[in-house]
Amino acid sequence: MNVKRRQPLGVELVRRGIISENDIEKALQYQRQHPNKKLGDIIYLLDLCDPTILIEAIGDILGTKGIILKPDDIKINLSDYMSIDIAKKSKAVPFEVVAGKIKVCFANTVNNRDMETVRMILLNRGLIMESYLTFESDIDRYLHSLEGSVADSETGVRTQGSTITALIDSIIKTAMEKRASDIHIEPMQNQVRVRYRIDGELVNAATIEKSEQSHVIGRLKAISNMHQEKQESQDGRILLYDDYNIRVSSQPNVYGEKFVLRLLKKNEDIKQVFDLGFPGDEKSLNKSVNKRNSITIIAAPTGEGKTTTLYSIIDFLNRPEINITTIEDPVEIRIDGLNQIEIDNKSTFPNSLRTVLRQDPDVILVGEIRDLETAEIAIQAGQTGHYVLSTIHTIDSIEVINRLRKLGVSDYDIASTLATSISQRLVRRICPKCKKQRDFTDEEKEIIMSISKKYNMNLKLDGLKTYESTGCQYCNNTGYYDRIGVFEVLDITDEIKELIVKGASSIEIRNKALEVGYRPLVVDGIQKVLSGITTLKELNKKLLIF
Repeated sequence: MNVKRRQPLGVELVRRGIISENDIEKALQYQRQHPNKKLGDIIYLLDLCDPTILIEAIGDILGTKGIILKPDDIKINLSDYMSIDIAKKSKAVPFEVVAGKIKVCFANTVNNRDMETVRMILLNRGLIMESYLTFESDIDRYLHSLEGSVADSETGVRTQGSTITALIDSIIKTAMEKRASDIHIEPMQNQVRVRYRIDGELVNAATIEKSEQSHVIGRLKAISNMHQEKQESQDGRILLYDDYNIRVSSQPNVYGEKFVLRLLKKNEDIKQVFDLGFPGDEKSLNKSVNKRNSITIIAAPTGEGKTTTLYSIIDFLNRPEINITTIEDPVEIRIDGLNQIEIDNKSTFPNSLRTVLRQDPDVILVGEIRDLETAEIAIQAGQTGHYVLSTIHTIDSIEVINRLRKLGVSDYDIASTLATSISQRLVRRICPKCKKQRDFTDEEKEIIMSISKKYNMNLKLDGLKTYESTGCQYCNNTGYYDRIGVFEVLDITDEIKELIVKGASSIEIRNKALEVGYRPLVVDGIQKVLSGITTLKELNKKLLIF
């Protein structure tokens, strides 16, 4: 509890005969050593008087009702009314609902702005809040025990004793807290498994009893706007969370229906392209992407950050004098100053692109080139004075040329329009909290020097150190936190254009590209290993370098 003027509270407690002057002095001495502790909580902690009499007296002094918060008094499930995050931030515990009123204990009822937040949350649920005062230590103890009693593994997902509504809500909110990009809810023979994809890796989050499977599926379909009766693949969206647009996919398997929830954060701040790990400087980036009458294509497998890089490049190009239009499926991040179009059941990339060309755009972002029709219209846009940015699914920047060929685009159109192809992979960053420096092993040195020699990197490992991490609470004991891009950039020079027109193979184009400055993904990856950003082991998982 928070009392603005501590000494008057002590004086009033002494005056009322609740506590002696000597005991107040003990409490004040303790407070000088622990300045973040409130006087009332210190008296309670030091057991200087009867706690019930103490809290009732403090409540009376502050003009509210003070009570001791006991587990038996809590007759409702907290997560049915507010998230545990709100409870922890507000130091609040709702404990009973009676006739449309909900009783809530606070650790502080004096000038507490968080009380109004809680009041509005509960009012939106049709409940009038009655506030009570209790000891902060009891609130902290209860919230901590609540987290512990319902935690599964290390994720904090509520499983036992939860309603299905609260359970699904906890699974989703915990995924958000853990920075998960996807949630996998997978029926198995004897249970339902929940996994999160965090920094590209799937980790176990929780298990749900098999008997609850049908209820879990029903709840997911209800909030995703899916057909309850259909036992077939469906797509839906969850729009219950203010900061997230959640895409949902269901797929029947032999033990039931599996769900994958893709968590897309709304209005997320755009990272600068160099913060993503893009090599070079602003001058080199301008050379690669700030063009007209051309196309830039970003290539990578699914889940390797192509869209994030697209947004960063668009943000880099965004200026008031430029008309930028995007065609996306879906619009994942909304950016002021852009005209963003979302594909739906009534529209397609080709149809939307045709319309956009009549809107006088300077720059067009096409979310993905999936077919010949989209590719041809994008190339037409590039040939008629526009700058087009898009993505394509293939393994590296050289293979972008072959992928366009396989879609049916002519060599002439590729050579005349494709200006830059960029490929990328996402590797996990070493956790900054628990990383430790060490020497490279002889095997690691041999791998690095072999790559250095192959691509004329001229590296010297004398005196250089690498890093490893053992895992800590900050990184969920994985040793890694967040991801960074490993990039390669192929600028289509006149020499490469000539080879494309002649129908040259990927090998011929790659050899020529290496002569004119192209460096493959592994080169940027090794540079990030030497900079202490990631590890050889992590790089090998994506590029198979040894």
